[in-house]
Order: sequence, then structure tokens, then C-alpha cells
Amino acid sequence: MSLGDDPGASTCVDIVVALAHAVLCQNARAAVASIDSALNLGLITLDQIGSVFDLLPAKYRVLVPLIDGRAQAGSETIVRLMVRSLGHACELQVHFDGVGFVDMVVDGWLVIECDSKKFHSEWAQQMKDYRRDLALAKQGCVVLRLVAEDILYRPEDVLAALRGVLSRRRG
Repeated sequence: MSLGDDPGASTCVDIVVALAHAVLCQNARAAVASIDSALNLGLITLDQIGSVFDLLPAKYRVLVPLIDGRAQAGSETIVRLMVRSLGHACELQVHFDGVGFVDMVVDGWLVIECDSKKFHSEWAQQMKDYRRDLALAKQGCVVLRLVAEDILYRPEDVLAALRGVLSRRRG
């Protein structure tokens, strides 16, 4: 298989080929988010990651260690990569007693939740989120709740917020 393979009469291409094209057409964070999402949704397996990168110039292999299919949304991947770029440790899908799973925990104390309109627009869900935040605060965590729209369309603001919060706790 190659990037130039003709899918024939089909209107679809193989997922491996589609992801290779996605890597070529997006910035690095978005490309990793695309592959993370495909892994999380079960569209590809870990064994197929190599096949994606076999179709690409060698310079793109630097992205392979950044791939993590535990992210449940592309916005989570983008934030995780921002956190890493600032030199901080980030754990995904961490379970807290009395709360359940959170999107990520940075340096063991900062919980980051990446919310979207699809899952967080109803008042009942927002109340549930606020109560989870209170339960996390009782356990000594600080919660930073980000919205997908800002992560995707105002990444410089999100990065500045991450930098500000994380710089206060250093040392």
C-alpha cells in the first residue's frame, strides 16, 4: 500500500492511508490527535501505527512516541501535548474515588477536563461536573476546565493559561 494507491471505484480509502494523509495535512498536534482518536475508537490497532508511518517520510516518525490512544477526544490530545511541551508530566484517564475518571492529571495535582458542547451543554451535566470539581478539591486537586472551542481555535490562550497555572506551583 502507498499514499498514491487508487481506491478504484470506492469513495473511501483504507484508514491507514487516510491517517497518513492526515499527518501530512495537519500540524503535529492535530496529526497526533487524529491517530489517538482512531486508536481510541478502535478504527486502528497499535500494530497498524507502524503501517501509517511506513507511508510517510522518515521525519514524521518523531510523532510515534507521542501517540496515546487513551485520549477520548482530540482536544484532550492537544492539551496533553501542550502540557508536555511545557515540561510537565501528564497522566490520562485517571480514576479518583468518589469522582470517577478525569481526562488528565498534571504533575499529580492539576486535573484538566476538556469539555465540549456535545457532552456538557445541559445544566444537569454542568451540575454533575461542578460537584465532581468540588470532590476533587476535597482531595487536594485543582481543576482546570477547558472547552474544546478554545483548545481548537484559541490554542495560544489555552497554552498561556496552562503556563500560568503550572508556573505558580513549581518549586
